[in-house]
Amino acid sequence: MEKQRKIIHIDMDAFYASVEQRDNPEYRGKPLVVGGPPQGRGGVVAAASYEARKFGIRSAMPSKKALELCPEVLFIYPRFPVYKEVSNSIREIFHRYTDLIEPLSLDEAYLDVTTDKQNIGSAIEIARQIRQAIKTELNLTASAGISINKFVAKIASDFNKPDGLTFIAPAQVEEFMEKLPVKKFHGVGKVTAEKMKGMGLHTGADLKKLTEDELVAYFGKVGHFYYNIVRGIDDRDVEPERESKSVGAEDTFAYDLTTTEEMHTELEKIAQTVSTRLQRYELKGRTVTLKVKYHDFKQITRSLSLEKPVCDTETIASTAKQLLQLAELTDKKVRLLGISLSNFHEQKIPAKKNSAQLRLFE
Repeated sequence: MEKQRKIIHIDMDAFYASVEQRDNPEYRGKPLVVGGPPQGRGGVVAAASYEARKFGIRSAMPSKKALELCPEVLFIYPRFPVYKEVSNSIREIFHRYTDLIEPLSLDEAYLDVTTDKQNIGSAIEIARQIRQAIKTELNLTASAGISINKFVAKIASDFNKPDGLTFIAPAQVEEFMEKLPVKKFHGVGKVTAEKMKGMGLHTGADLKKLTEDELVAYFGKVGHFYYNIVRGIDDRDVEPERESKSVGAEDTFAYDLTTTEEMHTELEKIAQTVSTRLQRYELKGRTVTLKVKYHDFKQITRSLSLEKPVCDTETIASTAKQLLQLAELTDKKVRLLGISLSNFHEQKIPAKKNSAQLRLFE
């Protein structure tokens, strides 16, 4: 008989803001926003301390709005290299118990501890030890959700924030899903939530009344997922990071970029970093991919496959700028840009009038 899976979702509490309050005693106990201030081009809240959240300040909110909600709020520029370093330390703690780790971002990850390195056996005890290690060694707090699948574990981690631990036992999963408000379902945005509300679908139990075909008819392919998850079925594996098939770099800006000139300047810097990394590993790639994240956190990518593999800064930068023209940036503010190279093995491209093949995708 197959073992019952044991999945933990670890979510750091107000991660960026908590790191800043840890490192700067003068920020402790005060409403704090990590992100660009409202002056100039206007900033966006990357993270808010719990003191700031009491005023209704949330991530992705314009800094101007945050200032309106709390005139005393402190704005701190992000220190992403520091957050990355702390995230690596957290990951090292995870690896003491399992190598089946799927990072979702710098501050959260899934862990499969069905079989753990230390033969502890109890997922609850493993989560307790991880949280204690994070608190003792890094002076930060984390919340944990524990259950038999990723979906339920992720929702459970949000139940007793901050510094909480929630376990949803196998026998409780289906009842838990029936009571869950549909707006708590991952992937259900405001538009879909309003559509469900208009259909009289307020909880998992309401969704459960519909057949799988009906759910697909109303909501598309995700209807299959809704049908399974309200019955406690989520067979997705925890997927550890695989060997990278690309080399890249990206940067998140303290201020939103609004002009092409600003974006070109940043792309040149990023291209230099990518080129250095490629040369370090003695790699050349044919496919250049540009990543753009807007101020509202919508993200797109654009790719261009060149005739020959490259690794030089000039070609990478110029290609990225060419792709930027295809990103439909009119009146849009940009908070992140990234460049990556892939396709490291030379492949012949069918002859075309142009020297490159263009692939566009969202």
